[in-house]
Amino acid sequence: MSNNTVNVPLSCSGPSVLACGAWLKNTVCVTRGDQAYVSQLIGDLDSADACRMLEETVVRLCAELDVKPEIVAHDLHPDFFSSRFAQAYAGQRGLPVIAVQHHHAHIAALCAEHHIDEPVFGLALDGVGLGTDGTPWGGELLLVHGAGFRRLGHLALLAMPGGDRAAREPWRMAAAALFGMGRGDEISRRFTAQPGAETVATMLQCGLNCPTTSSMGRLFDAAAGLLGVCEVQAFEAQAAILLQQLAEEHGKVAPLDDGYRIDADGVLDFAPLLAVLSDCREQAYGAALFHATLVAGLADWVRRAAASHGIARIAFGGGCFHNAILAQALSADLVAMKFEVLSAQRMGPNDSAIALGQAWVAVQTIKRGS
Repeated sequence: MSNNTVNVPLSCSGPSVLACGAWLKNTVCVTRGDQAYVSQLIGDLDSADACRMLEETVVRLCAELDVKPEIVAHDLHPDFFSSRFAQAYAGQRGLPVIAVQHHHAHIAALCAEHHIDEPVFGLALDGVGLGTDGTPWGGELLLVHGAGFRRLGHLALLAMPGGDRAAREPWRMAAAALFGMGRGDEISRRFTAQPGAETVATMLQCGLNCPTTSSMGRLFDAAAGLLGVCEVQAFEAQAAILLQQLAEEHGKVAPLDDGYRIDADGVLDFAPLLAVLSDCREQAYGAALFHATLVAGLADWVRRAAASHGIARIAFGGGCFHNAILAQALSADLVAMKFEVLSAQRMGPNDSAIALGQAWVAVQTIKRGS
């Protein structure tokens, strides 16, 4: 067995599963009995070498474990190489295949690690994952129980002008926030360094190539763009990292009064906070205020859900939980409210754990059907 393979004991035994992971930070997972084996990090599946490595890793893991998978799991997104590989692998062998929603898999990975078979709240905060409604999710409050889940709420939708390009250029998310405030006329004046600013303002006005998302990652980008911290990212999550560093330098502040709202459908909206940040002159204070208000809003969101469902256990999943301020402060607030908080231990909170979550959902699906 490779030294880089992570072994995660499961709470129950079942037929062998092959789970093929996500697009970013890909790993694959194979189960044998009551053990899950997660491969070394393969990485982003945006190159032929990475895709070939995924194929080779599946062959190697199955050979080392001396298993023949009986069910195959993959991400809900049909265009990921990992999804296409899973479908082809299962088809060639006549195996059943299951598609697992991305954020369900994030929380399922924590259930696998912590041997949780009972219902649990899941807070899944990341950049993006395809939702069951076909839109990009990323700020989700879920109720997960075994092979099933319910979406109890999500972050308020933000437009992504230019689609995926907005994930690389936080100023676009800031422009979308300004447009949502009724201040679209400020976009071209505010982002003078961006030659596409006027075009983006027009796109938002016309609703052209502006898909909406509930992503927490994009909310971080909007805040960074409004504060002038980062308009274009040189690497993934640069804007969020810079915001965290500035907040740490400034130190703790009180959350913004009325900095968020939660509607009857469970939508958590930080538009009031973004409006304050848009006029904030001090970047470090703005970054600290953003984090403090984010934590307050998320804790209140979970508290309200608990009052309706009577569950006192919550799992933190998704790459945004690499943010130490967010993870530690939110955990402390929820523990003070008598919640049991589950966080990643053997695996990271990011997409490297998706394969484990997919495998756990597949095992639970078999268990439910037996």
